Amino acid sequence: MYEKVSTDMNFMKREKEILNFWKENDIRNRSIREEKETNRTFTLYDGPPTANGKPHFGHIKTRVIKDVIPRFHGMKGARVEFKAGWDTHGLPVELEVEKMLGINGKPEIEAYGVEPFIKKCKESVWKYLDEWQFMSDRVGFWADMEHPYVTYENHYIESEWWALKSMWEKDMLYKGHKIVPYCPRCGTSLSSHEVAQGYRLIKENSVFVRFKVNDEEDTYFASWTTTPWTLPSNVALCVNPEDEYVLISVPKDIDGTEKTVYYYMAGVLAPTLFEDYRIEKRMPGNDLVGKRYEPLFPFANEAVKASGKVAFRVTADDYVTMNDGTGIVHIAPAFGEDDARVGADYDLPFVQLVREDGTLPDEAEEFAGLFVKDADPLLIKRLNVEGKMLRKMPYEHDYPFCWRCDTPLIYYARTSWFIAMTKVKDALIRSNQSVSWYPESIRDGRMGNFLENLVDWGISRERYWGTPLPVWECACGHRHCVGSIEELKRLSDDCPEDIELHKPYVDRVHIRCEKCGEKMTRVPEVIDCWFDSGAMPFAQYHYPFENKDFFEKHFPCEFISEALDQTRGWFYSLLAISTQLFGKSPFMNCIVMGLVQDKDGIKMSKHKGNVVDPWDILNKQGADAARWYFCSSSAPWLPSRFSDSAVSEIQRKFLGTLWNTYAFYVMYANIDGFDPSGISIDDCVLTVMDHWILSKLNTLIGAVDEKMTAYDITGSSRMMESFVDELSNWYVRRCRDRYWGTEMTPDKTAAYMTLYTTLERLIRLAAPFVPFITESIYQNLVRRTSQDAPISVHMCDFPVMETDRIDPELEKRMDVAQKIVFLGRACRNQSSIKNRQPLSKLYAVSPTELSEEYLAIIREELNVREVVFLKDSGDLLDYSIKPQFKTLGKRFGARINDAKERILALPGKKTVALLEDSGYVTIELDGESYALSKDDLLIETVQPDGLSTQSDHEFTVSLLTKMTPELIEEGFVREIISKIQTHRKESGYDVTDRIILHYSGNDEIARIIEKNREFIASEVLATSISEGTAGDKKQWDINGQICNFATVRQVNE
Repeated sequence: MYEKVSTDMNFMKREKEILNFWKENDIRNRSIREEKETNRTFTLYDGPPTANGKPHFGHIKTRVIKDVIPRFHGMKGARVEFKAGWDTHGLPVELEVEKMLGINGKPEIEAYGVEPFIKKCKESVWKYLDEWQFMSDRVGFWADMEHPYVTYENHYIESEWWALKSMWEKDMLYKGHKIVPYCPRCGTSLSSHEVAQGYRLIKENSVFVRFKVNDEEDTYFASWTTTPWTLPSNVALCVNPEDEYVLISVPKDIDGTEKTVYYYMAGVLAPTLFEDYRIEKRMPGNDLVGKRYEPLFPFANEAVKASGKVAFRVTADDYVTMNDGTGIVHIAPAFGEDDARVGADYDLPFVQLVREDGTLPDEAEEFAGLFVKDADPLLIKRLNVEGKMLRKMPYEHDYPFCWRCDTPLIYYARTSWFIAMTKVKDALIRSNQSVSWYPESIRDGRMGNFLENLVDWGISRERYWGTPLPVWECACGHRHCVGSIEELKRLSDDCPEDIELHKPYVDRVHIRCEKCGEKMTRVPEVIDCWFDSGAMPFAQYHYPFENKDFFEKHFPCEFISEALDQTRGWFYSLLAISTQLFGKSPFMNCIVMGLVQDKDGIKMSKHKGNVVDPWDILNKQGADAARWYFCSSSAPWLPSRFSDSAVSEIQRKFLGTLWNTYAFYVMYANIDGFDPSGISIDDCVLTVMDHWILSKLNTLIGAVDEKMTAYDITGSSRMMESFVDELSNWYVRRCRDRYWGTEMTPDKTAAYMTLYTTLERLIRLAAPFVPFITESIYQNLVRRTSQDAPISVHMCDFPVMETDRIDPELEKRMDVAQKIVFLGRACRNQSSIKNRQPLSKLYAVSPTELSEEYLAIIREELNVREVVFLKDSGDLLDYSIKPQFKTLGKRFGARINDAKERILALPGKKTVALLEDSGYVTIELDGESYALSKDDLLIETVQPDGLSTQSDHEFTVSLLTKMTPELIEEGFVREIISKIQTHRKESGYDVTDRIILHYSGNDEIARIIEKNREFIASEVLATSISEGTAGDKKQWDINGQICNFATVRQVNE
């Protein structure tokens, strides 16, 4: 006997029971460790989250998608390697610790002490570890979380040092003074892929300014900038050498005085700045090179003088465009890559009037101490007062902000360490092309575009909590990169045996200079934490110091998946490092996930108040509901519009239907004591419905197998959802009466075995997607009757498609029958005729005619006596003919209403036939005949009286709605049965309970019940039917007639 199954939707209680079952029986580990029939492995990498922040709903999506794929491959016989990981270094951690300590910025960290700060960082990274682990367990995330990789551990860092030394030996790691994206609040440079994650659309003021040309009266260079804070550091102007420039004259100065003033600027851009002007002279940009001008501010004069170099002159470079501005660009070599290059080409002085904290220095007079963005409006105001501003205008553009602290970034000249990614650009592009991206557009779109514009990776960070850059420098200029702890100890006289590879401990270790013999000191920088996560394919195994064979066997991995923002984050760092070290991508397939949005498609955020707490869903609808939502609602790479109601609908539609189908089987199998263990379905005499559902099942198995192999999670889940709907609402409902008989007939056995087989295969098919409900069903459905079965559904094999059970023609014919039934129901709804009311005839136009076994299904489903197939729908349609007043109004004038009566009386089908045949039809009016063409008439398709018709493409179905007294009476009897069945259910009777039925009503009701006594009794399990009101009584209105029914449960003696 099976354990009784409740049909309530309390899946959370069952899921917690399953979690305990998995834990008590070590199911996850056993499912991985058990010997597989094949030697195939399936490896995936876990993009490491940071445990010092709470998990949010987006993390559930990533956990689910990353879990479904390996479960599938595990059931397909692969040994799954899936180690969880934790990202523990970097700014995210440091900022949290600063907040916790109530300090702000690097000076206050130094004052607090680097060593205690590092200890706090190490503690902080595990702040929400319990919540992460609990959430991961709760959603059924089966990565190895007992032995995770942790990026701050010595063996992990040592592997990174090996990687960096490998790059050093190939001259790929170098130190350079470059313009880098820089966060003044965090006091560190950032990499291009970090910058790519922090862009926001902002609106700020740009400014057109004028530089006075030396030795030319009332003549200026017109220039434009979106960063006024860089103007104090201006040392040159730049033009395009080949493009045309003009000298124009304007009749008024900017203060409105009548005075001719002259401006140099690009000819094509002059109309954008001036309305009233005259071109005095044309010249190429090269002709302007060398011209001198007066600086806008005096702040840089001392620095320029001290440099001994020539400033405040015009230069030329191809990077200057005619797209916007004036065609003359102001040059500040400290704040832009192009500026720095032009500065080097023309040997311009280097002036950097911005401090490392992003404020202007003392030389900037009244602007000293202001943050650059705060200084912009005040600088503009001074330019305006001094007559140096031509125009101020709002400018909307994408601007980078720090991806962690949200401070506006500046481009700033700094000495940094770089990995020469541009040297391996072609190899990186090849690596990207080798990946199967989902969606495919990522390859040549978001990722491909990023790689086409590749720059060298700024790897160093002037921070504290991170992997130390393993480069030691000597005063003599020699540098050495250390690649292991063993090498560090060998080269050092002061390295502790238990050295921790973090600041400040590793900074205290010195090595001997092989050039001069003096002590070498480690450079102060740590490395980009994206290098940490990008190194995980090998660093998680402490490669190459340990597990060399294991790593090489499992590299590259088959699959990774993270959110879209990781395209230029983790995905890039993985590709970049592995291409540098191994010449190929570290992953073969990647699902790029879209963000989780609210129900209106708006990004979730705390200040908008639309954030969904993951525990609200997990505690209310359960993990399987959330999992199925993310699998089936939309492709993983599309944004998920999440809401409580959407999950509830998913739960009801799929999980509820599957559970109720299983509960139906258990209930009747228990009634009959059915045990499938000793029966083979091959020995059963199957009906057409049995063959059909088994064919559909095996078609489904083959399709899901194929789709999952191609990483199509959504396509697979939607096919299963459709199948479960057909299983419940077509197969089980059509076969329900086969389970009701009192004897165990061969047909009943076939019905049980078909449903058992279908459910058993189906739960194995769905197990990777919804692991809890399938385990719960498996333990009762399979393990109760077969103790030899694997202990868990997740230790079973994925079902194999049985091709000999697939009958495409059978499925096609059943589809036709279902289509006819669907349209027939629509006909009933259109005419407001319940399905319990029998009708005499159905007409069908279909591309396929059906045999009697399908016609019987249609007749029973639609409760009709006869099904008639027609070759076309002509007989099912009629036409209404109305006058076209536009053409007939003038023709008939005052007699138009008489003409209208004649036209409305025309027979529809006959009139249309005449028009098709001869092109006209005639009417008689006052003894005269009038010929009317199609243009004179409005012809509409209508339904003939007594027919209700519905069409869809090649199908047309029409129900004859005229009813005889016999049909009406039969419908009344079915309504009586329906009401009594409802009464049974509301009274809490079991489906097997016998009842005593009493009724009261008018004479007509009594006559109908007495006439159909035996049929009603058999349908409602009544041992007796009598007139009266004893028992549990309820009144019903049946087709306008009042009936009272009372029931008493029959007690067996």
